[in-house]
Parts: sequence; C-alpha cells; structure tokens
Amino acid sequence: MSGLNRSSDGLDPRRKRILFRSWHRGTKEMDLLLGGFVEAWIADLADAELDRLEHLMNAEDADLLDWLTGRKPVPAEYDTDIFRAVSDFHSPDKAPN
Repeated sequence: MSGLNRSSDGLDPRRKRILFRSWHRGTKEMDLLLGGFVEAWIADLADAELDRLEHLMNAEDADLLDWLTGRKPVPAEYDTDIFRAVSDFHSPDKAPN
C-alpha cells in the first residue's frame, strides 16, 4: 500500500515523477511525511518550489526524519520555505481547525 490517494492524471511528467518518488522513499515514515505533503500540494507548487522540493527529497531519509521531528537542527541548505511547509503540514498546532 502506497498511501497515495491522488491520481497523477493531469500532472506534467516532472510532477508525476516527484509524486511517485515522494511515496517511494525507502522508509514508511518518510513515505507518509513527504508523500502526504506532496500529494496535497504538488499541483500548486511553482517551478522554483519544485526545485527546492527535489533538493530536499535528495536528502537521506534518516536526516529528513531527524529534521522534521526536531531531533537535529536543519542545515541551512535545506531550511527553505518548502521544508517549513512540509513541517507545518504535519504540525498539530498548525493544522486547520
């Protein structure tokens, strides 16, 4: 089970590739964290945001998990609007009412 609920229909090839990669990370925790965010936002991200998302997705799963859970500080090169959007997406205090 991938967890994927959104169809890739209507997405350009780059977005389809990012959506697939986000749900096939290698660890279930990162599949859920990145996949859930990408599934919700992939159609709305601008090209520059996709660039930063792909850069973030190139980080190791263990590192990403440590940064997202606050166990380790986020290196400056990854501390972008996209990282903060992924973090906020899963933050209970930032969830919609």
